[in-house]
Amino acid sequence: MRPIGPTIETERLFLRPPQAEDFGPMCEMMADEETARFIGGVMAPSQVWRSLCTLAGAWTINGHSMFSVIEKSTGAWIGRLGPWQPAGWPGTEIAYGLTRAAQGRGYAQEGVSAAIDYAVDILGWDEIIHCIDPLNTASLRVAGKLGARKLREAQAPAPFTDITWDIYGQSADEWRARRG
Repeated sequence: MRPIGPTIETERLFLRPPQAEDFGPMCEMMADEETARFIGGVMAPSQVWRSLCTLAGAWTINGHSMFSVIEKSTGAWIGRLGPWQPAGWPGTEIAYGLTRAAQGRGYAQEGVSAAIDYAVDILGWDEIIHCIDPLNTASLRVAGKLGARKLREAQAPAPFTDITWDIYGQSADEWRARRG
């Protein structure tokens, strides 16, 4: 199958568009209550399939979407991250969610940095945001390490209208100044 988007290589990761082979590990991630808590909640395999297809389809519809995150040293799928902007979204987001085993190893910061570079340099985004539940301390730490600051609050679009996010982010110019 021909790739539907680019593959980005970092020191320890490959970021590539989602593929059918990601379904099993994504099911495992979304079955883990702690990991899934802030990224849509626990999902049955049928819901994960629709989520995976949504991510892959967004590459076709929008020309961008989240990447599957592959650990170079093992070839393992360890999460998804990248550009995310469905209809009704509060801005141009770089979202991130990694498996429990991949958390705390600097992978989120490494992968999100590469995805922000892609969004700013290739997609031409002027602002990068991260929609973060105020209780998600791990994501708040990652956003802080990336130089993001709280910009505003936003209510999530349907079907998640009961969620209010803190919107962290920065302008493309601020990001460029950080990476020097």
